[in-house]
Amino acid sequence: MSVTDPRVRAGLTYPFSGIQDGVPFPVAPGVTLVRITVPGPLRHVNCYLIDDEGGVALVDTGMNTDAARDAWKELFKGPYAGVRVTRMIGTHFHPDHIGLAGWMCDHHGAPLMMTRGEWLTARMLIADARDAVPPEMIVWWRGAGWSEEQVAHASERGWAGFRRIVRPLPLGFTRLRDGGTLRIGTVDWRIVVGSGHSLEHACLLDERSGVLIAGDQVLPRISPNISLGVTEPDADPLGEWFASIDRLRALDADLLVLPGHGDPFTGLHVRLDQMEAEHRERLDMLERFLAEPARAVDSFTVLFNRRITPDTLGMATGEALAHLRRLEVEGRACREERDGVWWWRAV
Repeated sequence: MSVTDPRVRAGLTYPFSGIQDGVPFPVAPGVTLVRITVPGPLRHVNCYLIDDEGGVALVDTGMNTDAARDAWKELFKGPYAGVRVTRMIGTHFHPDHIGLAGWMCDHHGAPLMMTRGEWLTARMLIADARDAVPPEMIVWWRGAGWSEEQVAHASERGWAGFRRIVRPLPLGFTRLRDGGTLRIGTVDWRIVVGSGHSLEHACLLDERSGVLIAGDQVLPRISPNISLGVTEPDADPLGEWFASIDRLRALDADLLVLPGHGDPFTGLHVRLDQMEAEHRERLDMLERFLAEPARAVDSFTVLFNRRITPDTLGMATGEALAHLRRLEVEGRACREERDGVWWWRAV
């Protein structure tokens, strides 16, 4: 571990260097980071082992992949040989965070701890593993402006993708509640729940040591994906995310933030301001773009500084719809439907 030469970038301070995939890295008193490789552009997810009575509490796991399972097996054969996972804590339902949670619970006899909204969503997606894409989803894709070729390509992958990368979860769980306290070892961690990236994302705050395990609610170099989906088409996830940022500003500005992706950093309030400013700028740009009616897919050039591939089309569409929906809620845009396709224009 190296803390002698902290890096400062874009107003954030990164106190550590030398973090390697699969190698335990102490980041705070009683807290060790384990970085697990995941497929896709994020490349890794940060998981955290917290010293507990009788073993360690584990926060997040990585996806249900051979590489992730092998990494954990090596860890529990090597530096953590004979150490038991006392409880399995999931920050939110996304597969890169709870893909192996059920596996860990089975292997260690550990209880699963999540917020109710995240646990129910994960259970629903695991159970709803039909082969064919539901008709409602195809209507949603076409409404966003997908071509028939894009609809066909996505349909070929079927509907059971979530279950393939998430092991089944236990039938029961222990609910994490916003403002509640979770005692792990000798430390009382306060549960701080955010929304927008997911329904009820749990962060863990150790006020005594000044540590926030933030999951994907606060990331250092990218903003978390904020998507509007078919399951709640009238929701306002971006509005919920802005409200969560306001609540997180009540936390100490000097906390050590332990994110779900990227390196640990300090500068929480700076990062919250940066993320909010980025999304509000996107909203302003999008409103100007909607001087002429446009579909969700047309807005990609305004919202994203990268090419949207078939693999990222779904996430890009969800994020575009979240921004368009936010403009609707703010009274800055309206939507009409023509032949099954949604068109937005500025008001």
